[in-house]
Amino acid sequence: MTTNETFADVLEQQAAAKGEEGFLLFEDERISYAELDRRANRVANALEARGVTQGSGVAIMMNNSPAWLDVFFATQKLGAYAVPINVALRGEGLGYIIDHSEADTLVVDADLLEAVEPIRSERAGLKRLVVNTSYLVAQGEIPVPHGAVTLEQLSKEGSPEHRVREIQSGGKAVLLYTSGTTGLPKAVVVKHGGFSWAGVTALGLAAYGPTDVLYTCLPLFHANALFLTVMQGLRCGYPVAIGRRFSASRFWDDVRRYNGSTFNALGAMIPILLKQPPKPNDRDHRVHIVFSAAAPKWAWEQFEERFGTKIWEAYGAVDGGGFMLFNMGNGPIGSMGMAPPGVDARVFRDDGTEAEPDEVGELVFKVDDPEARRVDYYKNAKASDAKIRDGWFHTGDLASRDEQGWFYFADRATDSLRRRGENISSFEIEKIVNQHPSVLESGAYGVPSELGEDDVMLAVVKKSGMDVTPEELVAFCEQRMAKFMVPRYIDFRESLPKTETHRVQKAKLKKEGVTTTTWDREKSAASQPA
Repeated sequence: MTTNETFADVLEQQAAAKGEEGFLLFEDERISYAELDRRANRVANALEARGVTQGSGVAIMMNNSPAWLDVFFATQKLGAYAVPINVALRGEGLGYIIDHSEADTLVVDADLLEAVEPIRSERAGLKRLVVNTSYLVAQGEIPVPHGAVTLEQLSKEGSPEHRVREIQSGGKAVLLYTSGTTGLPKAVVVKHGGFSWAGVTALGLAAYGPTDVLYTCLPLFHANALFLTVMQGLRCGYPVAIGRRFSASRFWDDVRRYNGSTFNALGAMIPILLKQPPKPNDRDHRVHIVFSAAAPKWAWEQFEERFGTKIWEAYGAVDGGGFMLFNMGNGPIGSMGMAPPGVDARVFRDDGTEAEPDEVGELVFKVDDPEARRVDYYKNAKASDAKIRDGWFHTGDLASRDEQGWFYFADRATDSLRRRGENISSFEIEKIVNQHPSVLESGAYGVPSELGEDDVMLAVVKKSGMDVTPEELVAFCEQRMAKFMVPRYIDFRESLPKTETHRVQKAKLKKEGVTTTTWDREKSAASQPA
């Protein structure tokens, strides 16, 4: 394989090389490389007959299933571009992405039609609606909106034969929308023939072998599941197992079901899995490596001991210019990695000077090739230009670096707080709070202070059957963190608002702010007798 294959090229080459060898596992389905290629051909040929051509935008609003990949690879075979959509979106947020992406076709799961129908009539550019009903066959006939067609019908209409098409290199292949936690989401453009297969292949060959099965329950509309699991497995020839969604209580049973040997963990997955009640079969699985992002040190050590597997840490982002850090079991626990040979990574203060060892600042990378490292935000050249300044790629993430060159994640810059002149990492607060035996998970964020800057607020979800008072939680914090970090406000909640990749949506929490149910440490102290 060369370095500029399209996603369709790789699927077709592997289908030719591996044929009916098993590739995709999903519930009771076992799909070979060749069968996945035929399924994608059917959808591509049928969509083409209905007017989808090179340069058309096809939005995919579907839950994890092989059908999702049928549609995705169909777009790539046509030279169209896929617009993966977060299945939790509704209303204006959903309408914005359809409008901004200029998608003229929408493929949606039947049970998500209730989100699409209210905004569909306002989308003049949306010419085609395709409804996936394959997973609802046991429920009888599914009503399909007027003018729509089912994905099953397309699969029957389309020929499974490959049709040669000249795909324009450099054209849009995928628009990947950021979570938009601080404003309207931005779309990162992935181009036909522009995906970095070399990095994915090198990582896959270094970490796994021919008997590995790559498992993911992360959503396919996110880059981690799509690129670092499905595309990595496809390129390297490893079977891929897909779960419908993350469930802490069912997670290990799902891994065992597919004989999975590795998975990627995002957000709070590691601590939440660790908070599940211990079971006699906790080590009864084949998982030997977990690739994690910002796993807390305390959870890292306990997770490895309890589940008998190794955590490898990595840093990267879909809008990260292709820069990455790796701790492949060769660095300190808690570190997200070291820069690869030839890559200059540093930590900068706000004034652009380099931070001292162990001082928190923005993680930056020296730009070797401005054109290759440029992030292409769709219709947003200003945001693209802002990523590279004075020869350095600015990640927008806070980190520190030790004397040996190992980097440690500190926070998202947008999630950090400033209280009475002190910069505070929400990530550090959460790491400590989540160690409390009665806490399942937490989110720390800033709310306006009457003294200016921020006061620290904490949203907490308790473990089932466990209890803790605000006073007890504050006492726990006071023993383990600097005084200026100790939360003033605490809200106990049934759940935290999250993205589909398990990141806490701090913007929603900040918008709610202090409510009538919020415990205030200062008012509580004032009410105590002298």
